[in-house]
Amino acid sequence: MAVHIALLRAVNVGGTGKLSMGDLRSLCEKAGFIDVQTYIQSGNVLFRSELSAEDAGKILDEALAKLMGKAPGVMVRSRRQLESIAQNNPFADAKPNYLMVYFLPENAPDDALDRLVAPDGEEVHVAGREIYVHYPNGSGRSKLKLPTLKQATSRNLNTVLKLAELAAEMEKAGN
Repeated sequence: MAVHIALLRAVNVGGTGKLSMGDLRSLCEKAGFIDVQTYIQSGNVLFRSELSAEDAGKILDEALAKLMGKAPGVMVRSRRQLESIAQNNPFADAKPNYLMVYFLPENAPDDALDRLVAPDGEEVHVAGREIYVHYPNGSGRSKLKLPTLKQATSRNLNTVLKLAELAAEMEKAGN
């Protein structure tokens, strides 16, 4: 059974989409996922399923829509994909907590950077279904504008690495 990492969009951020991680675990178990575990309060959940990543994401998004009143958006990746994302980081000198990876449901459009506004020296790199953003002054006060990011969910590089590590432990335990 594959280990999937689901990254929920707009959950427990800025006072919207409140969802306890206990409720998220319960919802995942009711959806038929196995060995469910969450990581921090920002909507990260790991689980085993025989379903494809795409199908697991759809089921989770639909279940969340019923619970929350609207589908938040769920991006599902594998351990290998997260490891590859970390290894292919185009901003290798950036502090991991100043580098955000934005996860998209599909490949970024060709014009993804056309309306970019980066007044604080932010650097942006598009790589398929991910967009890397280096915030030299941190993301909290940034005035970066990039419309493509509205459909994405982000995690800093430390979180990406930790999720890959947790998925590797799950895979090891399952063998």
